[in-house]
This record gives sequence, C-alpha cells and structure tokens, in this order.
Amino acid sequence: MWIQKIITLKAKTRGFHLVTSEVLAQIPEINDIRVGIMHVFMQHTSASLTINENADPSVREDFESFFNEVVAENKSYFTHTYEGSDDMPAHLKGSILGFDLNIPITNGLPNLGTWQGIYLCEHRNHGGQRKLVITIQGE
Repeated sequence: MWIQKIITLKAKTRGFHLVTSEVLAQIPEINDIRVGIMHVFMQHTSASLTINENADPSVREDFESFFNEVVAENKSYFTHTYEGSDDMPAHLKGSILGFDLNIPITNGLPNLGTWQGIYLCEHRNHGGQRKLVITIQGE
C-alpha cells in the first residue's frame, strides 16, 4: 500500500522544535500499517528536519547555539542577502542537516528509539508554516 499526503506544520519561532506529535496527528493512515517505511520531505530550503533527543529541551537549545556559531549571519562573503541576514545561513543549515527523513513503521507507529523525536529545524526568524510531503509504503 502507498499513501502520500502533504501536511502543514504550524509556524514556529527560530530554533529546533520537537514535532513528532504534530506530524502523527495529521497522518492517521499510519495506524493501518503493520510494517513499512515513512518518508518525510521538507518542501522548503530554509528549514530542515532531523531526529534527535525528545526528552530534554536543552538539547534543542544547544543545537540552535551550535548551528548559529558554525553558520553565522552577516558574513561579508554572503551575496544572497535579499531576504535578510538570516536567509543564506538558513539555506546552508538546511543543506547541512537535510530535508528528508526515512523512518521505519512497526504496528502503526514510527519505530523511533526511546529518546528520539522528529525535529523541525527552523532557521529563519520568520519562517512561517512549513509543508511536509509524507509518503508511506507498507502493509
């Protein structure tokens, strides 16, 4: 069985946000999958996706601090600055982290580790709603 749909995540502030519940709430079809795979694709270039710690919020704060230092704003070599000082760094952060995830499905649930959750990595100061294409294959 194949299922594909586009879901929308609510606008978030800049930072790393745990969105596992928000994603799952919009794909009730996953409950019918005994074994399968869920591909999650971000339709934007200035936000990204990753999987990491789902319990301690300080991990998400540390992610934001790290990436802001590694890919700093207002660098003189950036020429893509039409949409503000956070624009080009957002594109770079997105490419570093990536725009898609593959997650196994077991008995109607994403088979994540005990301490794992899906992060929306919002790299813009005012990114707005984000669209994800969810593709599920399974039985």
